[in-house]
Order: sequence, then C-alpha cells, then structure tokens
Amino acid sequence: MNPSLKYSAILSTLIVVFVTYNALLYTSDKAYGTIHLSKKAQQGESLWLLNNCNSCHQLYGLGGYLGPDLTNEYSRTHNEKFLKAIFNSGIKTMPRFNFNESESNALIQFLKEVDQTGYSPNRATKIESNGWVTLKYKSLPNEK
Repeated sequence: MNPSLKYSAILSTLIVVFVTYNALLYTSDKAYGTIHLSKKAQQGESLWLLNNCNSCHQLYGLGGYLGPDLTNEYSRTHNEKFLKAIFNSGIKTMPRFNFNESESNALIQFLKEVDQTGYSPNRATKIESNGWVTLKYKSLPNEK
C-alpha cells in the first residue's frame, strides 16, 4: 500500500472518530444531571442570559470581569431590596434595566438558588497527598 494513502486513511479515520466523539459529547445532556432550579429561578436565569449579565458578571468565576462575581451575592447581602435597587438603577458602568417586580423577584430567586450550590472562590480546599483537590460544597435543599 502506498504510504501517503495509508497516512490519509489513518488521518481520515482519526478525524471521523474525533468528530463522532465530539458530537456525542457536546450534544448529550446527560452530563448536566437533574436541573435543581425552581421554575422561578429558571425564569431568572433566562433574564440573566437575555440581558447578557454574564458579559460583566461571573458565576463560579466564569464570565466577565467588569462586575463582581455574583455566586454568593445573596448570602453576602441578605437584602433583596438592595439587590432590586441595583438591578433597576445600575451603578457606575452597570446599565439600568428597569425590571418589573416579577422579573426582579425571578432574578433574586436565581441568585438565591445559585448561592445555595457552593462557594466562589472556594477557599475551603484540601490538597490530598495523591494530588487530588477536595472542595467544600454546600448541600442542595433537596439533598439529604
């Protein structure tokens, strides 16, 4: 067999395997598990995404760097009126969104439920002798 033909066949096979693997990996929703957000929090998440909040803010350190990480903002402030005021008036470079009461409540519920899932940054880590890092998690309300 011609060496260039042999290498072309191997390369073609690898490309097919790569494309198939990625299609299976990135189109499957099994990795997400059960969605733990309430219906109201899912509405808040939709508002978060529609208003592109993640372009400036982060959840678990992922997102923009202009605004603060909001993963644990609810437990930090415990003040829904304050959060609603920030949503609607904006501060510094944050725009005014003028959310209605229902939308503000949905965003608050989203931030509240995100807050219940963990810490960001997670400083309660332990590095094991085998190199694994153990993180401290918050338990979800529906888990025992």
